[in-house]
Amino acid sequence: MDQIWAFSFAFAVGLTIAGFAGSAMEIATGAPLRLAPPFVDRRRIALSLAASLTAGPFMLVNDALEARRRGRVGLTTLSICLIIGAGWTLATGILATELAILLAGG
Repeated sequence: MDQIWAFSFAFAVGLTIAGFAGSAMEIATGAPLRLAPPFVDRRRIALSLAASLTAGPFMLVNDALEARRRGRVGLTTLSICLIIGAGWTLATGILATELAILLAGG
């Protein structure tokens, strides 16, 4: 049962990080969050990696939902993207939680 709580906490941390980062990027650029310029650009590799690490799950889900609205992908592809986004969110939360524990000296 403790593992379920730990994964739930890590998922919540990942959602929080992705939400804050995504909202800040949308406010700063005035564009909807997606895996395309101005958020991901070949000329700014470090910034693109940082943006993808923090807000990548929301970028992926936004792109998948837009593709579904336009009829480019089916429900199966959308479902797979949602699962990948959830896993990405969990991984981000685990990484952030572990980093916080290491920095706290625990």
